[in-house]
Amino acid sequence: MPPDARPIVERVLETAEREGLAVHLVGGPVRDFLLGRSVRDVDLVVEPSGGRDAQWLAEQAAPKEARIVRHARFRTAKIRVGQAGLDLATVRSEGYARPGSLPRVLPGTLEEDLERRDFTANALAIPLTVEARKGRGAIIDPGRGVEDLRACTLRVFHTRSFHDDPTRALRAARLAPRLGFRLARPSRSALRSALRDGAFGAVTGERYRAEIERVFEDALLGLDPARALRHLAEWHVLPALEPGLSMPSEAVAPVRRLGRQLAEPPWPAGGQAWMAGLMLWLAPLEAGLRRRVLSRLALRGEAATRIAGFRRSADGWTRALGRARGRGAADVVLRALGEEELLALAARVPPNLRRRIVRFASEDRAQELPVRGEDLMELGLQGPQVGRALARIRMAVLDGGVRTRDEALALARELGPGGRGRRRG
Repeated sequence: MPPDARPIVERVLETAEREGLAVHLVGGPVRDFLLGRSVRDVDLVVEPSGGRDAQWLAEQAAPKEARIVRHARFRTAKIRVGQAGLDLATVRSEGYARPGSLPRVLPGTLEEDLERRDFTANALAIPLTVEARKGRGAIIDPGRGVEDLRACTLRVFHTRSFHDDPTRALRAARLAPRLGFRLARPSRSALRSALRDGAFGAVTGERYRAEIERVFEDALLGLDPARALRHLAEWHVLPALEPGLSMPSEAVAPVRRLGRQLAEPPWPAGGQAWMAGLMLWLAPLEAGLRRRVLSRLALRGEAATRIAGFRRSADGWTRALGRARGRGAADVVLRALGEEELLALAARVPPNLRRRIVRFASEDRAQELPVRGEDLMELGLQGPQVGRALARIRMAVLDGGVRTRDEALALARELGPGGRGRRRG
């Protein structure tokens, strides 16, 4: 269990024991525990009693400094204390008004709650309180999920599973390579049936985009996003999202490299990594197809413009970076890029240019200058002159020509009124 979450879990369980409530650890945390992997999240389900449910338990057990987020429709609550937290849900069942629609949440039993989950390997529970353990074993496993863990297999509960929720195919593509699992043969048949029946057309672009975002976010958990996307291509899911969509061979190496970058300094964890991923994945595709894919994923505005235009822009940045002489000149090129473009460009360029981008990201962009704009204004520089002088000083600092405040001011005087306009010597 994550150490920072333990105190919150202990409070919840103490309250549940005092009130005689059945509380279970469920889903991915149980799967990862049984596989000997790190448990990163804590998901608890509560069997309600006398009007006391997950939301009631969260209210009673949360420390004063906690933030509680409730979702009445889904009968869930999140307790957050700083960066730590846990998710609680009241046991429930689900129904689908039509294939691809969001589920209708209904009251249910623990077994129904587990059986509504995407794969048997995620439909496991460990009872944590005395009431939860009554009449039950150490592991509750309605779908033979433990057997599937041993067989390294992902298996859906029923043949209509992908009809009900086609996004499960995208979750399978993420989970299988991350765990080293494969999609079971009957589940592959169920997926083909959903594709043949056109079930994927009923899902909104926002829901698909959320799953695509997780493909790149899961790089922090060890997922190679290129493998996930190749699974989706091999399973014929990508063209079901948008005709013509594929995983181009030219995109495989850059997307894989992006996945490695996301798990290492100097790149920030999380953030908008999915934008960098879409930039690299879609870059080899024809421009019209790129626009259609972005529209299908409900991406508009600035984000769509940046992703659609990345290929052409990246070619220009690559040429400019190759011509740049010195760290100062490289800084001029790279400081104009957004974080997502910088991340994607590093995954796309040759190794010699990649090293320059990494050095910029880890060292140069945080470089502080020995002078500020106010210092230059005192020398008589005004308006645009100040910006140009600071830019020249920055180049000189990065190239080693200026090391001290006095040297920076001397360069500024040469650039200012009455100066020679360029430094000699």
